Amino acid sequence: MENIDETPFRITRTVQALGSALRGEPENVPDAGQGSSDRISSEPEKLWFKESSAKNLQNRDFLSPTTVLNTLYADGQVPPAVMGRVLSLKGCGVLPVAGGEVMGEGLRVRVDRIAAFQKVLSGVSAYLKPPSQRQGGVVLNCPALHPKPNLPSPDTLTLGQLRTVLLTDHLGALLRRQGFTVSCCPVLPEDSNIIVFLRMLGVDWPSVPVSWTNDEREEKMLEALQNSPYKEREETDGGRRESEGKKMEGEKEWGTLRVNLKRVFQEEQLPGYDPSLGTCTVQRDSVSHLAQLDRATADCTVSTATAVHVTSCQDEFRQQQIAMLWRASGATVTQRHLVCGPVKTPGSHLSAAQYLQLRRVQMKEASEMKYGEQVKGQTWDDIIKVMTSATVRFELLSTVHMSPVTLDVQREGSVSTKGPRGGVFVMYNCARLHTLFDSYERGMEKGLYPEIPEGSQLDFSALKEEGEWLLLFNYLIPFSELLDQSGQALECDGGARVNLKTEQICKFLVSLSKDFSSYYNRVHVLGEPLPHLFNQMFCRLQLLRALRELYHRALDTLHLPPIRQL
Repeated sequence: MENIDETPFRITRTVQALGSALRGEPENVPDAGQGSSDRISSEPEKLWFKESSAKNLQNRDFLSPTTVLNTLYADGQVPPAVMGRVLSLKGCGVLPVAGGEVMGEGLRVRVDRIAAFQKVLSGVSAYLKPPSQRQGGVVLNCPALHPKPNLPSPDTLTLGQLRTVLLTDHLGALLRRQGFTVSCCPVLPEDSNIIVFLRMLGVDWPSVPVSWTNDEREEKMLEALQNSPYKEREETDGGRRESEGKKMEGEKEWGTLRVNLKRVFQEEQLPGYDPSLGTCTVQRDSVSHLAQLDRATADCTVSTATAVHVTSCQDEFRQQQIAMLWRASGATVTQRHLVCGPVKTPGSHLSAAQYLQLRRVQMKEASEMKYGEQVKGQTWDDIIKVMTSATVRFELLSTVHMSPVTLDVQREGSVSTKGPRGGVFVMYNCARLHTLFDSYERGMEKGLYPEIPEGSQLDFSALKEEGEWLLLFNYLIPFSELLDQSGQALECDGGARVNLKTEQICKFLVSLSKDFSSYYNRVHVLGEPLPHLFNQMFCRLQLLRALRELYHRALDTLHLPPIRQL
């Protein structure tokens, strides 16, 4: 049983409680006996909208539009009893209500902001992690890194394939945060060119000694396919099967083993697979791929596992073939396909290696233009490396994964060190927070400022600037639920494809950086060292310290270390 005072605020629970109150269902308002779930039904969610714009947040935090009120009540008049329930809203994770009224746009509700600031900033760690820890194992399979038959290299890796690798890496970090045991596939030879290249982007891909082989598992998978009930029977030259000539795309023929993939997904009732899969010939590359999957599954220490194939749209058909071959071999793992749209570079054709080199050169030139001769030495090399990685990741991951990405890769183009467009802007604003706290600590060492008190000792009514509530309400409070989205989507039943909203963290960080930058440019946080000004300064520092930790947690899911000074 949860304690109302200790449960972190959740937007979803507040929306659920507001919806129940509006419908006259007080028994459905989350309370101490019903606080175990952060999921909400879609019905109450439609009754209320969380505001996010600075303009609307001036007079309301949640709104039930007039159209909803007209549907629920005669002439849209909210009964006094209902209004009383809305204004006295309580429950585990439910934001406290300070007031509300019916206006032309609908029923608007304002949160008790002082109470919200007090509780969130006094226990911020609960808002920087997922609401709950999930159980289960996930195998993240990246087909772009499998040998076909040769090991991929930075010069052969396409930008579309690089997108799938970075998405796999990001998704793995998100799922681990949620409690899943994650295993990545395939393993790659240590210190190979592709491993070195991925490390330059902050990707710590699993590797094995160069002498390692997977021969035993390959023999095991081949035998399983030979004994599969979906294996096609041998025929004489006089008889021909439908689709006999269909081979696994991009592979050389190996033996005469053929498997009817269409029967696999039809008889095992697996929705979402291409009906033209038909019968295919099994080749060596396919068996090697299956053996890697078998190894990754064995590495999962939990009994229930899901395999997510992160593939480009060009390779989706081939990966469906692999998935059905794995099923035909006897694998019972739930398989989902996360499909990425193409990466377009109008007027150019670059490999992954050429693209990374171009962005690194542009990042160095932009830094030299802004910071001059100080851009030299190992420290700046490390900064440029991280900033380049941030640029690449945000360019490839900020778009919905099923949609195409179009890149400007003209040499005369440049990477801005400040424009509000992506990774560099995010890293720059994270560095501004570090600079702020460095300045505060230097002032403290000089005796100008005392230490920041605990949140319980501060009067948060001093936070009256509109940007302060916006940063708490739009970013600090919702972040925990944002971290939980991929796990929720993965656990939902569906067809072969899955949409895990992998673009959300990048978009969240860019939006946060725009709002933080706007606030920071308006407000002088470190005031004069006068005791009567300390309370407001410390309240702001508490808020910004929480934001700094939020940046760190979010950037960590992208394997981007924070830059402390720019």
